Amino acid sequence: MAYDFKLFEKRIKEIVDHAQKELAGVRTGRAAPAILDAVMVESYGTRMPISQVASVSVDDPRSLRIAPYDASLAKEIEKAITAANLGLSVGSDERGVRVSFPELTQERRAQMQKLAKEKVEESRASLRKSRDEVWSDIQKREKEGTMTEDDKFRAKDEMQKRVDAANGQFDEQLERKEKEIIG
Repeated sequence: MAYDFKLFEKRIKEIVDHAQKELAGVRTGRAAPAILDAVMVESYGTRMPISQVASVSVDDPRSLRIAPYDASLAKEIEKAITAANLGLSVGSDERGVRVSFPELTQERRAQMQKLAKEKVEESRASLRKSRDEVWSDIQKREKEGTMTEDDKFRAKDEMQKRVDAANGQFDEQLERKEKEIIG
């Protein structure tokens, strides 16, 4: 009886997507709206993501333009970005909030690369945990007699192919992000 990997594949997709989102939040020398995804703004008594209270667009390669839907929120947006400590310069004008990306120093680039590697390593750890859960289930099924020993090893090989493919995606994501960071 072949093992059903549907749940494992779904979990792998979730982990890979999460890694991609995490890496998008790592700052590079270029203006990228994704860096603001985790910033929460105090709005009408609740905390909301910037994307729900304003439109974010790339002004030029080194700056973003944030146009609040309610002009009174400009100061709150500015305060939230400053508090997020992303290493960005923030200023208000009549059109909204402008976020400038300062030139990355060599030291800051190294920090960003290290952070990107940490994010990928966290994803790899999640993947290993999921793999271990599937392997335990496969071994349990063999002990119960619902799976032969040959099927167990076939399932292990199939599982490893999926893990290797996901690790390859992590490597590609990290390589792309490192190229962005280096410039």
